[in-house]
Amino acid sequence: MPSPVYIWLALFVLFGIVEAATVSLTSIWFAIGSLAALAAALFGAQVWLQVVVFLVVTVLTVLLTRPLVRRFVDPKKTPTNIGRLLGQQAEVTEAIDNLAGRGAVYLDGKTWSARSADGAPIPAGRRITVQSIEGVKLIVRLEEKVNGAVS
Repeated sequence: MPSPVYIWLALFVLFGIVEAATVSLTSIWFAIGSLAALAAALFGAQVWLQVVVFLVVTVLTVLLTRPLVRRFVDPKKTPTNIGRLLGQQAEVTEAIDNLAGRGAVYLDGKTWSARSADGAPIPAGRRITVQSIEGVKLIVRLEEKVNGAVS
């Protein structure tokens, strides 16, 4: 039976090769865990303790570094100022009719193409709230009046 030192060294190399072959970080934590277990083996720890060291170090490195690593590895989204339009209220300047493919609202100093979020037509002059943005179209919902107040 091979010495545990060689087994941990082989696992470290294997996890390193897998890590190098992938685009994102997938096995670096196992490589670090096997390196810690290798150190424990070199200091003469029992095999069960080496396995425990491997598992504990692997879990700890995942828990402590994964959120940080995800922030740097995941593609960054470039925020735009258009996001500030979400939740804004505006007035319909051209009746919104999804079936006819028309409708416009005036918001933030610009006239925007608009579509109804629920598909219902919205007449000109009504107040809406921007729900989302799809391309250059605002997806809006009609503000309902409750007891004379806009909800």
